[in-house]
Amino acid sequence: MIQQKKQGMSQDKQQLRPEFEWVEQQGNQSIRYLEHGAPSPLIRWHYHKEYELHLVKTTSGKMFVGDYIGNFAPGNLVLTGPDLPHNWISRMEDGEDVEIRDKVVQFSPEFITNCQTLMPEFTIIAPMLERARFGIQFYDPDRVQMAEQLIDQLSSAQSMKRLVLFFQILELLATTDAYHILSSDHHKPLIDEKNLVWVNHAVNYIFEHYDRELTLEEVANHMSMGTTYFSKYFKRASGHRFIEFVNRLRVHKACELLAHGEDPITEICFQVGFNNISNFNRRFINLKGMTPREYRRTSQTGLYTSPANQ
Repeated sequence: MIQQKKQGMSQDKQQLRPEFEWVEQQGNQSIRYLEHGAPSPLIRWHYHKEYELHLVKTTSGKMFVGDYIGNFAPGNLVLTGPDLPHNWISRMEDGEDVEIRDKVVQFSPEFITNCQTLMPEFTIIAPMLERARFGIQFYDPDRVQMAEQLIDQLSSAQSMKRLVLFFQILELLATTDAYHILSSDHHKPLIDEKNLVWVNHAVNYIFEHYDRELTLEEVANHMSMGTTYFSKYFKRASGHRFIEFVNRLRVHKACELLAHGEDPITEICFQVGFNNISNFNRRFINLKGMTPREYRRTSQTGLYTSPANQ
C-alpha cells in the first residue's frame, strides 16, 4: 500500500494545498535544515524557490522530479533547483509510521549569488547548480556516505560551523562525475498551484493502478473529466502524454524486478501492466536503449550504471 492513498477529490485538494511551499528562513541563518518522517504533510507534489538537497534515510518507493519517474531507496541523494516540482512516495503498510524518512538542506538562489560575488572560489559549484534546474541524483556510494555524514553533523551545528559544513557538502558534490540528470532539458517547471494539485491527484491514481489494464477513459472518469480534455490537460500539466507516462512508470518497475528478482521476463511484462511481450520489449528498448534481457544481465553483473535522463 503506498503512503499516499486515494481519496475524494475535494478532500484531496484540501489536504494538498498549498502546493507552493513557502520556506521560512530564520533571519540569522543562511541555510535551512529540516527532517521529517512518514506519513507527513510535507510529502506531496510541490515546488519552492529554493535549492534543495534531499537525502532519504528510510523506506523505498517512487520519486518524481520534473518529468522524471524513478525508484528510490535509503541513501537516495538528490539536488533540485528552484521551481522544479518533486515528490518522493514511499511504499508503506497501513498504519506504518517512520520517525525520520528525509533529511533536507534548503538554500536560496540569492544566498548563492551573494557568495559567488564575494568569493571567487564559489565558481566551482556553478555548473552543478545549473544542472540542478533539472534535478541531479548522486550515486557514488562513497560520496553519498560522506555527504550523509556531513548532513548529520550539519543537523545539530550552529552558526559558522553549520555554514562550513554546508560549503564542504557543496564542494564534495560539485567535484564528482558520479551523477545523472533527472528531468529532461525541455521540461518546463509546473509553477501553477492548480496544475500541481491536479497532477498530484491524477499521478496518485495512476501509481495505484498502473500494474493492470489502465485506460485513459478510466483515469479521466476518476478525475471527473471528459477523455479529450483530460488528455490535453494531462499533457500540458505533466509534460507527458498519458500513455507515455504510464509506460515510463511500468518500465521503471520492470527494471526493479529485473535487477533484483528472478521472475521470467514474460511474467514481469504482465506484472507491470503490459498486455503483450512485443509491446513491452519495444517500450523498454525505447526508454532504456537495451532489451529487458540485456538490462537484467548487465544490472545483475554490476555493469549497469544510471545514465543521464534514465
